[in-house]
Amino acid sequence: MKYKDELIRSMEWLAEKDDTIIIGQSVKYSGNAIYNTVKTLPMKKRMEVPVFEELQMGLSTGMALEGYVPITCFPRFDFLILACNQLVNHLDKIKIMSKGKMKPRVIIRTSIGSKKPLDGGVQHTQDHTNAFKNLLTDVHVVLLNEPEEILPTFKEAYTQEDSKSTLIIEWGDYYNKK
Repeated sequence: MKYKDELIRSMEWLAEKDDTIIIGQSVKYSGNAIYNTVKTLPMKKRMEVPVFEELQMGLSTGMALEGYVPITCFPRFDFLILACNQLVNHLDKIKIMSKGKMKPRVIIRTSIGSKKPLDGGVQHTQDHTNAFKNLLTDVHVVLLNEPEEILPTFKEAYTQEDSKSTLIIEWGDYYNKK
């Protein structure tokens, strides 16, 4: 069981669901490591977006409010910072703000950037897991350390009864190694 293979298996499992859609940069066209985990999915399940992280998170929240379960992909944790307003002030708080009437479920994928074979530099390889655990009150935050955690984590993010969103953090260095 390899890390990347389990990510692929998880994405294939999610793609079988009628209400899921994969959103992000390089989900239809090669350009980052996440692409290699979604390239086997049907094109109709993938929505390519430009570099507009805040709008991507807002779009994902809106789609979730309409009954979809978006799997929104941010190729580097450092890029997710650009979506913080939508994530921290909207998606994470909307259930409270709506007095429980709105319960969007978004699965957010991001990666701590790989340092091998090429180190992307400090602005592409930071681990913000603890900061996001402190920032978010209603979004689950999960760091995937082992391959056997991957499919159960994605299944739980999709099926959990509390309709919470989940931020799933992957290790870029494990995509081709572990």
